[in-house]
Amino acid sequence: MRRTVFLLVAIAVLGCVLSYAAPVSGQADGEAAPIYGIKIPAGYRDWHLISVKRLIDAGGKLKQLRAQLGNDIAIAAFREGRIPFPDGAMIAALHWNEDSSDADNQALAAGFPGLGLESTFAGSAVNVQFMVKDSKKYAASGGWGYGDFTNGKPGNEALHKTCFPCHEPAKARDYVFTRYAP
Repeated sequence: MRRTVFLLVAIAVLGCVLSYAAPVSGQADGEAAPIYGIKIPAGYRDWHLISVKRLIDAGGKLKQLRAQLGNDIAIAAFREGRIPFPDGAMIAALHWNEDSSDADNQALAAGFPGLGLESTFAGSAVNVQFMVKDSKKYAASGGWGYGDFTNGKPGNEALHKTCFPCHEPAKARDYVFTRYAP
């Protein structure tokens, strides 16, 4: 049953990735994030899916669906298991609040009676984050630059100061938490 629920969540997130309509689409000429100077890469929504995640805090107040996308360089590195990632690799993390639908749940109950399945989907957009690998430019932060954007606008400097320290526990995987789901 857990596999079925995960599969349904993954399909829902993938559908939302493909139809993501937040105003941040392709704003390569937009404002740069502080510290690292990252801008929203044009065409990032056409990148390949790396993985999807569901995030729930212990109190159940924070419920998010997240999808990670990679440019061709990042995808090749993931597929080959190449660590460290090569310069030019870029990873995007799209985050949405998790939502549910009574109509979807009723359809699941009718189609899969007795299983107690519940459907969730990506609701309102939260933010989009980027990691850009340039081992020389970002040497002080493990070779990665970071950008966090909400509604197409970069977060403040204080937010961006937390990016590298947050990724330090994943140093053995070149600071990347995401696992590739082929």
